Amino acid sequence: MLGKISCHAAGLPEPQNRSYKNKLWDGYEISLGPVRGREGGGDECTAAIYNAAGRVVFRTTGYSVIFDEKHTGEDFDSDGKPEVVFLTDTGGGNHCCWAYNVISLSAKPHKLFDLEAPGAVTFEKDNQGKMVIWQRVAGPYGFTSMARAPFAEKVFRIGGGQLTDATPEFCSRIFSGQNKDYQTWTTELTAENIKLLQGMGNTFVENEEIVSALLSRALQHVFCRQFDAAMSDLNLWPETQRKEMKAQFAESIKKDYPEFAAQLHETSPQK
Repeated sequence: MLGKISCHAAGLPEPQNRSYKNKLWDGYEISLGPVRGREGGGDECTAAIYNAAGRVVFRTTGYSVIFDEKHTGEDFDSDGKPEVVFLTDTGGGNHCCWAYNVISLSAKPHKLFDLEAPGAVTFEKDNQGKMVIWQRVAGPYGFTSMARAPFAEKVFRIGGGQLTDATPEFCSRIFSGQNKDYQTWTTELTAENIKLLQGMGNTFVENEEIVSALLSRALQHVFCRQFDAAMSDLNLWPETQRKEMKAQFAESIKKDYPEFAAQLHETSPQK
């Protein structure tokens, strides 16, 4: 995680966890450090933004908190004004629940959005100078080790002061040779390897690179709203285990893609 100005509960009471202050712009200032009288309930660290009158206009509290110096000062919502960025760990140090907190100070201080960061998050500018955010999202668990867990990319823009899913706009780039994930899918999901997968039964651990590639590609098709292609990928799964896999896959996507999740249940073979 980026940021020299940070509080990490795992390091308490080490000297590097002293309190910090840092001036921003327009009279604003941040303060970050251990919570006084902390009791170890996941609220060991806190950060706040103060206005010129010394009043708190934003606060975040968690197991650990980082002031993201790299991205603070970027214009996320294209209003010509810079934003402030923190990362907050609300998962008790379990590496599961970091979130980016992006705060606008114009025209009055308000939070633009929070973005969970279970995998990598990348910020970039498009050719018009507008912010684009790439979020690596986990797929279904239980078919691979954690090291080979399936992931796919979602892409967001900021519109109307909130995140907007713009993934389909970037799918030609995702499904191209410039994407390392696409290169992996092409290498792993050969006809020979698919035949090997279909002969595995339920012994997936020995060939989890193939399993991870197939589930990751299917998940990416879902994020790209390419549901027929996603179904085609999932139907390559060994038939004896397909119903269980589709049920778990549906569970992982049902919040954002309920219609396709329901379709997965409908197409699962009945015992």
